[in-house]
Amino acid sequence: MASLQNPNFETQIPAELLIARVTQIHASISKLESLKPSKQVNSLFTSLVKLCTLPSPVDINGLPEEVKRMRESLIVLCGRGEGLLELEFATFLTKIPQPLDNLNLFPYYGNYVKLANLEHNILTENGVVQPKKVAFVGSGPMPLTSFVLASHHMKSTHFDNFDIDEAANDVARRIVASDADFEKRMKFLTIDIMEVKEKLAEYDCIFLAALVGMSKEEKVKIIGHIRKYMKDGGFLLLRSAKGARAFLYPVVEEHDLLDFEVLSIFHPNNDVINSVVLVRKPIF
Repeated sequence: MASLQNPNFETQIPAELLIARVTQIHASISKLESLKPSKQVNSLFTSLVKLCTLPSPVDINGLPEEVKRMRESLIVLCGRGEGLLELEFATFLTKIPQPLDNLNLFPYYGNYVKLANLEHNILTENGVVQPKKVAFVGSGPMPLTSFVLASHHMKSTHFDNFDIDEAANDVARRIVASDADFEKRMKFLTIDIMEVKEKLAEYDCIFLAALVGMSKEEKVKIIGHIRKYMKDGGFLLLRSAKGARAFLYPVVEEHDLLDFEVLSIFHPNNDVINSVVLVRKPIF
């Protein structure tokens, strides 16, 4: 879920008002027959994203039970909507010449560029420079982070993109097939990450997409599995959310990462939605 520029970042929205508006939008999205991109779908998600990028004192952990349930439902709906938008656009790209030169046609491309730049800077500051091999878990049909990093920041790195959906990987492969260098450096593997074991030790750095592990329990289980099999001293970069942005994405908290060395936690205050958390598996 990316976002649009919002000039009112200084305007704080009271928690009660935010919750009321988010609940209203959730009700409208829930009634839609389809979450495929359309004028109505795009308008509702755009309003939601604009609303959730406003600063707010809302505390996700302190929400009433019915609001917590609404938030969990909304995160699932956002994930589906995002997947359908990416699939439609990625399919369109496979039908034009040089798809990798036209990524900027994707409506939220600029947001992904900012996020990838941010993640690359955080990695570099912590000594991860030109890693040999990285994994991106939850890459989807339009793996923009891998594309941006491979093009601009990690020009010799090999990327393994993991996704549970073969249809998504198939479209992504077709985009990459248009570029010989990318095709050589980028693989797409269809598998549940919980079934990937020894292979996880191959990577210098593993990226975990925000929507892999929609519930807190599932997210914590996946993080524990990756930690168990990743190499000692390896890096794990997770995407999280803070404040109102947590209505769009699951939250990873520091106490979920007790078995790691936490190196960096960054919460954006611009149109980037995701917080970025970098941890390292200790060397014993």
